[in-house]
Amino acid sequence: MYVIELALRMSPVPVSVQRKEAEAAEALYQQIRQALEIGQPRLLELTCEKVEGKKVTLLISEVLAVQLYEKTAATGGSKRPGFSFDS
Repeated sequence: MYVIELALRMSPVPVSVQRKEAEAAEALYQQIRQALEIGQPRLLELTCEKVEGKKVTLLISEVLAVQLYEKTAATGGSKRPGFSFDS
């Protein structure tokens, strides 16, 4: 399972959606990254594969950052999001 997490302006809690396949997660990450770069589309609707029917629409100008990481069942959680020197 892969998590795409978005940091929003003025919000202490990130928004995240999950994808089962690495290719789908990478495609969504690139779609969000491109929207941030060009400012289009103005609204971005995201769906979650884990919870069917769950949707969120974001104003792209309020997204500050996006990150992609793999959620692993073997460790009982997920790889530490962000960047660090620890493994």
